[in-house]
Order: sequence, then C-alpha cells, then structure tokens
Amino acid sequence: MKRKKIVVGGVGGFIGGHLVSDLIKQGHSDIRAVDIKPAGEWYQRFPDVENLQLDLRDKSDCERALDGAAIVYNLAADMGGMGFIENNRALCMLSVLINTHLLMAAKKFGVERFFYASSACVYAAEKQVSEDVVPLKESDAYPAMPEDGYGWEKLFSERMCRHFREDFGVVARIARYHNVYGPHGTYDGGREKAPAAICRKVIQAKLGGKHELEIWGDGRQTRSFMYIDDCLKGTQAILASDIIEPINLGSSEVVTINGLVDIVEGIAGIKLKRSYNLKAPKGVNGRNSDNTLIKKYLGWEPSISLRHGLEKTYAWIHDEMAKAAGVEVD
Repeated sequence: MKRKKIVVGGVGGFIGGHLVSDLIKQGHSDIRAVDIKPAGEWYQRFPDVENLQLDLRDKSDCERALDGAAIVYNLAADMGGMGFIENNRALCMLSVLINTHLLMAAKKFGVERFFYASSACVYAAEKQVSEDVVPLKESDAYPAMPEDGYGWEKLFSERMCRHFREDFGVVARIARYHNVYGPHGTYDGGREKAPAAICRKVIQAKLGGKHELEIWGDGRQTRSFMYIDDCLKGTQAILASDIIEPINLGSSEVVTINGLVDIVEGIAGIKLKRSYNLKAPKGVNGRNSDNTLIKKYLGWEPSISLRHGLEKTYAWIHDEMAKAAGVEVD
C-alpha cells in the first residue's frame, strides 16, 4: 500500500494539507498533491511529493491528476463556513464538476479506491429546526431537503459515487464530515468556520484591547465539532473499509455557539462583552452526529474533546495573528 500512488485533491486546503502530512508521516512515498491554487498559497507545502496546480472542475485536468493512481481522496470543493455557502450557492454547486470528472477518470484508469468528502449539510432541514438537537442518523438525508447549494451538491455527488460503484465497479467510500476544525486552516476572509472565527475574534479583542465580540445568530444554535486528527483517522479507516453507504464522521460532543465562545474565552483568559447579529448567516438551529453506525462498523468514533482541540487551534491562530501584527510570540 505504501508504494501505491495516492492522489489527494484539494491539498491546498485545510483537510487536504493535513492528510498529505499524515500520509508522509506514515511512510507513503508516492503521493500526488493537487489543488487549483498555486503551491505558494497552500496552507501546508510538501517538497517531497508531486505537487500539481490543476483545476479539477476540468475533465482533462482530472485525467492528468489520476493517471497512474491507485488511491484517490477527493477533498476538493469551493466551500467555506456559513457566511460563504449561504451567499455563493452557484459556486458551491459547480463543485459537482470536480467529483463527476474525478469519478470518470477513476473509471478510466482503474483506480482501486476512491474517497469522497461529503458533509452534514446533506441532511434535511426539517430535522435541524430545534436547538434541542436529536443526533442525525444517516437515513435522515432522505426525503431530501439539504442545505441549498452546497448541501445539494454534496448529496448529488454521493449518488454519483453510488452509481459509479454499482454500474462501473468504482470502489467509492463516502464520509459525511461534521464541522472539522484545527490549525493550518482558514480563520479570516469569509470562508472560515465557527471555531476558527471565534478564535480569531477573541484574539483580535485580546490583542486590540477592545473587549467585545459579535456572535452570528442568538448563540443558542447547537453543533458538534470534530478535531482534524479524528477526521484523518476516520477518513482513512472508512476508505479502507467495506462500508458502501455514506457514513457520519463527526464528534457527538454537542455545544452551543455561546458554549463554544465560553471555551475559547477560557483558553484566552479573557471575558468579552457579547453582541448578537440576528441578521447574519447562522445555519440550522441544531446539528449533531449520530455515531451508531461508525461505532458498529469500525468500533471507533471521534473522541478528541472540543477543549483539547480548541487549545491547539487557538494557539496556532494566535501565533499567526500575532506575527502578522508584529507582536513577538514565544
């Protein structure tokens, strides 16, 4: 396995960069890293692998990316946090071209295993109307009414994986990610997700001396957040498994957005005056991962605590912001 060519799409992003780093640590020696962004803009860069700047929405670029590949991880998508996906639905939908053309190339070149990163945004909106959340089971994706734009693209691409497996024998595996976070990712600019955004806002308040913080929504929305190390372990285990249906990959530790702020304030050693922007994108009222199936199939579920993961995430974002502001860091 360690001598087979592995292709990671979306390596310039947060999860893709961490995945390649982990594969290198495991001793994999034939890795092709692909992203639409120039390598200089990747969150993590890897001089000892084959780095390609390609547009995976393009069929010919997908064929170039997968020629000779045995294992494919499709983590590429035009996406971000709620502030991005609620205002860029067409861009999110266009990511359907990435998975479609990658599957076509996987069929053409006889790829052995194909992983698709789906999302909890596929789940029906009517299942997520209350903060008193009932954990989402895989079957809750149907009858379908996912997040508009991004969620529909993910659900459609799940079906595409299924039919390429059924009709053409492409061995596809699908994980529905629930809010992955950690260092070496977006924390500003509009594409960041809640943990990184809250860390950034708390750090800005601490460094700037203005002890105020704006929260999108009323702060009572409930979520679960999965630390990147759990995501990497689960992703690789699902790819290697016999699980043919889409499966949740997320923490079952549920927290309100107010609770998330409490944790970050505790890490920072600061207490801020909160204001609530009820007009800002806030997503569904409640979402959590039902991990019954992943525990059944793998005997495992994500278990890294939110506090532990946020400590590492906060430290990295703090150092990045301090350096950008010309503040000396230890």
